[in-house]
Amino acid sequence: MPAILVVGAQWGDEGKGRVIDGLAPQAHVVARYNGGDNAGHTVVAEGHTLRLHLVPSAVLHPHTICLIGGGVVVNPERLVAELDELAALGVDVEPGRIKLAANAHIILPTHRALDGARERARGRGALGTTRRGIGPTYADKAARVGLRAGAMADPEGFAEGVAELTKAHTRLLTKQFGMEPVSVKETAAAYYAYAQRLKDHLVDGSALVAETLAEGHTLLCEGAQGTLLDLDHGTYPFVTSSSAVAGGALTGLGFGPREVARVIGVAKAYTTRVGAGPFPTELADETGDRIRETGQEYGTTTGRPRRCGWLDLPILRYAVQVNGLTDLALTKLDVLTGIHPLRVAVAYERGGRRIERFPIAFGAEDLLAWRPVYEELPGWAEEIGGARRWEDLPPAAQEYVTFVEEAIGVPITLVGVGPDREQTIWRR
Repeated sequence: MPAILVVGAQWGDEGKGRVIDGLAPQAHVVARYNGGDNAGHTVVAEGHTLRLHLVPSAVLHPHTICLIGGGVVVNPERLVAELDELAALGVDVEPGRIKLAANAHIILPTHRALDGARERARGRGALGTTRRGIGPTYADKAARVGLRAGAMADPEGFAEGVAELTKAHTRLLTKQFGMEPVSVKETAAAYYAYAQRLKDHLVDGSALVAETLAEGHTLLCEGAQGTLLDLDHGTYPFVTSSSAVAGGALTGLGFGPREVARVIGVAKAYTTRVGAGPFPTELADETGDRIRETGQEYGTTTGRPRRCGWLDLPILRYAVQVNGLTDLALTKLDVLTGIHPLRVAVAYERGGRRIERFPIAFGAEDLLAWRPVYEELPGWAEEIGGARRWEDLPPAAQEYVTFVEEAIGVPITLVGVGPDREQTIWRR
């Protein structure tokens, strides 16, 4: 059976958690492949609202194995807390069920301190990071000085490694940023305890993936953030520090492209982003406020209000291009109910030149010189939260979805009409 990839097609927060939850029944292993606890996936099902940061979004499906892959950076304090929260709800979080790849890198308190110190030092040029230590941990990984999860198999040796890296970070924090030193002893002791708790969850992640595919099972790959936050292909430097596009699943989990049968992009029926950086279709008006409040557009991880704007089709075409999308899941269509007319960006223009691609190639500064070109579509007044079939949607809502589908050139196979698992229309 194939590997199925689920990726964000915008700036993250598109609703990947509910798509993963919906696809999980057909999967044997669901694996998170990038990012850290700066991501937040929300699943509303079975009377629970789960706000997950590290554990894959299929955790409510008891037959699935949930793997935190090697491309993820892990704050063990956050992971232990998340496991405890899930266990309190009666969810099986035993080592046979929840697995952590040995080659995932570990976030320390000093990584978080460095993240915050660097963000403050940028002043007005701040990137809007979550200050969760994600960037500094990936930087240590690239510099080949990081700590990997596999070291927790020997808690004492792991604690020694934590102490050494904490000392190195503390020298930087005190000398360059004038901060108070971090307690090496307390940090090492805490991480020794985390290692004791998590060591039985460790696994050779790429071997588990290979076995899953070789045995004919489906591998469902869960991405964090979104295409425009990708380190290489996003609106640099206002991006995350990992590979959020489809290719990140291959490097983050350790398997080859011939195993991939389907790449599902997830996009909202409008556009949002968190933090600084260009956002051409942003609505700084009552309509933007209405979308934010109706859609509850506040960060799962930080609680920050998200910036909201009209749907941007050049962005979705770009996502199709760089991810090789086979189909798209369009979420939160219900949030647009009652807005008339609806506007959709179909192209960009600059100095009389019109293009239908997203003008990102020369960076965020260049993007600011382009202006979106809009088309208007009729809105609808009917509530659609109870729709379960395509035919249940009002004609104007059908027209909106069909318009997007035809413009980006891939089928829209899922339409979300509310936050709950059941509020989903599967078109194919």
